[in-house]
Amino acid sequence: MTGIKSMGLYAATSIGVGGMIGAGIFSIFGTAVKISGSAVYISFIIAGVVALLNAYSYAKLGVRYQSAGGPIEFILQGFGDGVLSGGLNLLLWISYVFGLALYSRGFSSYAVTFLPPGSAQIWEKIFATAIILIFTAINFIGARAVGKSELFIVSIKFSILVIFAAAGIAYMDTGNLSVSTWPDYKSILFGAGIVFLAYQGFGLITNAVEDINNPETTLPRAIYLSIALVILIYISVSLAVIGNLSIFEIEKAKDYALAAAAKPFLGTIGFKIMALAALISTSSAINASLYGGANVSYLLAKNGRLPFFFERKIWNRGTEGLFITSGLVVLLANFLPLEGIGMLASTSLLIIYVAVNTSHLRLLKETGAKRWIIKASFLSSLIFFGLLIYYEFVSSKLTLGLLLITVFFCFCIEWVYRKLSGRTIKERTD
Repeated sequence: MTGIKSMGLYAATSIGVGGMIGAGIFSIFGTAVKISGSAVYISFIIAGVVALLNAYSYAKLGVRYQSAGGPIEFILQGFGDGVLSGGLNLLLWISYVFGLALYSRGFSSYAVTFLPPGSAQIWEKIFATAIILIFTAINFIGARAVGKSELFIVSIKFSILVIFAAAGIAYMDTGNLSVSTWPDYKSILFGAGIVFLAYQGFGLITNAVEDINNPETTLPRAIYLSIALVILIYISVSLAVIGNLSIFEIEKAKDYALAAAAKPFLGTIGFKIMALAALISTSSAINASLYGGANVSYLLAKNGRLPFFFERKIWNRGTEGLFITSGLVVLLANFLPLEGIGMLASTSLLIIYVAVNTSHLRLLKETGAKRWIIKASFLSSLIFFGLLIYYEFVSSKLTLGLLLITVFFCFCIEWVYRKLSGRTIKERTD
């Protein structure tokens, strides 16, 4: 493997933290509260445990199979090349598209708070579209500085969230946290299913393994550390929001709940600071996902292999993939509701986790992982997937239908493309 490995523990950890925080606490917090109410922090804990189980699987596989392909490389090693692996790769790409649409909507929800009250709703769509177009242009040009600034950006937003959580907990009304205000256990589990999306960023670390110093020890530590930090942040921020706003107030301001929660104890300045932090967070999540995730999946889908040394930050070998990805993101961000996008992103991602764990069970002799942990990871991911399917069936059959159509078309397109092009997906053996 060639190239200079320049990424240490903190830089690698920042990739995961950047993706997770931008995805979860800002983009879907209001939606999560709508489902699990004042027990939202319990939902974050449950989802965090499932994420840690999957992190163990990813860490073991990432060390054994060091490739920018990440989860698709893991699936290839377990199942070999075929329509199944290729279709799952396309589904992973689509899950990044769903995630990017969610982040852009999260960005727009906070951006409109800087406009005068009563501004036209069209501005939400304008901002959601604009942020994707801006990063598309940067990505097309190839800005290394953006990737190198990720650690700096993550440090800023992490610090802001720590200060917000500490101040919010200090001023919170403990009565808002009473167990008597919790919904039934099914709602808490449904909430855990959707906030699981908030932990998806740790998988991006495996895509950067070729740039990581001493990946045998740094990769697992970066994955575990990023999830542990994010769990603490999610719990603390959840307590701060629930402790300072009623459920009614959170649902009323669900698209910018964190900024609204800062107002009671930090005033208008606190509101603006949190809104600005949200803009930074969602921007860095778009940065990490567009550069580190969607690019990899598209190149594999098109060429069946990655360059020997993959440059994570530049789409210089698949520019049209950048425009296709960005175009789909803009369509979803403008025409689907926020909750629907979140559900689609979570369920499609869970399919990938189930597949990775299934593949890992076939590769235990290669990775040396503990079978019972991999089985626990598989079962928990499968249960979460089932919960979300049930929730979508009950609450939004349109979302469920779109998911089924998406999965069906991923495998159909893969089958047709293979027949027409003869393309196969190569495993990394170097």
